[in-house]
Amino acid sequence: MQPAHTGELQRRHGLPEIVARFLAARGHQPGDATTRHLEASLHALHDPGALPGIEAASDRIAQALERRETILVHGDYDVDGVTGTVLLMRLFALLGAQARWHIPHRLTDGYSFGLHSLEKVRECGASLVISVDNGTAAGATIAALKERGVDTIVTDHHEPPLGALPPAVAIVNPKLHDSRYPFRELCGAGVAFKLAWGVAQRISGARRVRDDLRTFLADAMSYVAIATVCDVVPLVDENRVLARRGLRALEATTNVGLRALLEASGLRGEALVAEDVGFKLGPRLNAAGRLASAALAVEMLLSEDGEQARALASELDGLNEERRRIEAQITAAALEQARRYEDPQEHPVLVLAGADWHPGVVGIVASRVVTRFRRPALVIGLEGERGRGSARSVEGFDVLEALHGASHLFERYGGHAQAAGCEVHAGRIDELRSTVCAKARAMNAGREAAEHALWIDGQLPLAHMGPELMAYIDRLEPFGALNEKPVLCSLDVRLAEPARLLGADRTHLALRVRHGERVLKAMAFGMGARAGELALGAPLHIVYTPRWNTFRGERNLELVLHDFAVGAPPALS
Repeated sequence: MQPAHTGELQRRHGLPEIVARFLAARGHQPGDATTRHLEASLHALHDPGALPGIEAASDRIAQALERRETILVHGDYDVDGVTGTVLLMRLFALLGAQARWHIPHRLTDGYSFGLHSLEKVRECGASLVISVDNGTAAGATIAALKERGVDTIVTDHHEPPLGALPPAVAIVNPKLHDSRYPFRELCGAGVAFKLAWGVAQRISGARRVRDDLRTFLADAMSYVAIATVCDVVPLVDENRVLARRGLRALEATTNVGLRALLEASGLRGEALVAEDVGFKLGPRLNAAGRLASAALAVEMLLSEDGEQARALASELDGLNEERRRIEAQITAAALEQARRYEDPQEHPVLVLAGADWHPGVVGIVASRVVTRFRRPALVIGLEGERGRGSARSVEGFDVLEALHGASHLFERYGGHAQAAGCEVHAGRIDELRSTVCAKARAMNAGREAAEHALWIDGQLPLAHMGPELMAYIDRLEPFGALNEKPVLCSLDVRLAEPARLLGADRTHLALRVRHGERVLKAMAFGMGARAGELALGAPLHIVYTPRWNTFRGERNLELVLHDFAVGAPPALS
């Protein structure tokens, strides 16, 4: 059935019918909002002055600059916290500030503020601390800093705690209960960017900032784009603008650290899409915080020395390979354990735990479990009596709300609807599992867990899938949460040549499919076992997402298959 508004979207916005269907299926209606979505203009960015706490934060920073106070930027060990930390450090370098940075060590310090924060403040003599991607729930440490005469500005995007907020000079967070900011889904680096913008306005004495700061903000979108994609926040509204414009800024960057990262990822000189960030740049930056210290990533991105930056990028590359090996081992163990809890009624959330499961990769493993079982998952790595876990969710289920139901069992926890983290005593895992599942059943109001069907945006003759249509689809990039990639179906195509098995373990299929004069390469990842279903001359029906693939400098259109069927056309509903 054709989504509502398809025809009007097609006429008003001059789109092919299939592209209008994509937009309509994602909730777009004809009008100015869709025009803004397609154009992704900088004019669609919201004024930072609407954020809670932004005025007080900008004033305090301006005071610190005037008084030559030492400022400590207190980040986090994931991509969001790292890029936001680098963004503010580069701003302060431009402004000639006395600034230092601190990133907690995942294994020894844990998430957000703690004793390590107090020690770092004492060590560097900071009188102002600015958090990035954390701090909204760090009441005790921020109170301790206040007692020592140290002011704190919190920039964060996590949900506020159930109790009192920290005694900070300002809390800049679009999710505060009294926030009137028109968009609540910024990532942590996005909030840091808004603070940088607010400071630029304060220093410029006007909403229009001076030229050097405007140039800085345009370049700084590179960091925000990486964080926005990797933190899986919705790629709509101003997140879409920040990601799209940021990817263009990243392609043209002269920043030594970013260029080293692009080179190590094989992306120097390439036209970038969100997938490049999510699967190549992000994992390398995250690998430092997962297996070693995120300080490596910060040092690389702040480096002004090309040789040093390339060496650090190479080190991150090695850590990422090690992360992949560890992740594969733990994922296999977690999936095996999950089979004990296959009943979705009894276990609507999969709570899994294992000894020596590296806490740096449990979040990725949780994502793998969610993909396999299509249920929220909390994966906990145990070390002695201590457990550290990460939760990931499915669309439409607030996993943080489910964890609230077991708040009395955690030593600490926090996050947002789609991702959360926790610390828990190893002896409480069974009680935690039953409590979280009971809360989840109440949230689901007794509804049975349903298997997610594959959503198909529309049917298209393969002969129509060419560069002309891709030019329109490219206007919808970057793809991500709430702006998902299009999924198309083409019926009655044929193999142009026999299918080939690829990969060291022959798990992938490479096809060339044709319809009329159109012949396209298609990749069926993880479908090697289905090679026997295919035959030359047999009717083939495919579900796929089109993409550009660049190999040895040549850019070609190809298809990524989600499913296929041979013989009679399948029934589509």
